[in-house]
Amino acid sequence: MRCPFCGNIDTQVKDSRPAEDHVAIRRRRFCPACGGRFTTYERVQLRDLVVIKSNGRREDFDREKLERSIRISMQKRPVEPERIDQMISGIVRRLESMGETDIPSKTIGEIVMESLARIDTVAYVRFASVYKNFQAADDFEKFMSELRPDIPTEDET
Repeated sequence: MRCPFCGNIDTQVKDSRPAEDHVAIRRRRFCPACGGRFTTYERVQLRDLVVIKSNGRREDFDREKLERSIRISMQKRPVEPERIDQMISGIVRRLESMGETDIPSKTIGEIVMESLARIDTVAYVRFASVYKNFQAADDFEKFMSELRPDIPTEDET
């Protein structure tokens, strides 16, 4: 593994342990050239996934991109980082086990929204606001009324 600090390709593993509910291995590494320490994660990848964007463009599935978007929606929410990691791993496993290598971005978005809805409603709404491209406060209002249809709107009171 290449050292992220100096580029040396001869780094040493100092410690390995299971991570993310035993679906990954966390490795602490040491670079003898610069003395730098860093962490890597090793995960099983069942197949190479390709995301089909709404405009038809194709791009390789990027777990880090998925993780970034979920972590942004979960910012400052009272959810343990381990639970977020488990959710992300579960989403990736679900995508890999679908049997298809080409997955529409809409499918990924729906799976993420379904997972977020079970864990944290605020994160769910945050993600939905980007995923569904909300442009105005009315978009939030409409979405929230679909989320809670039993609450009357101002027009109904």
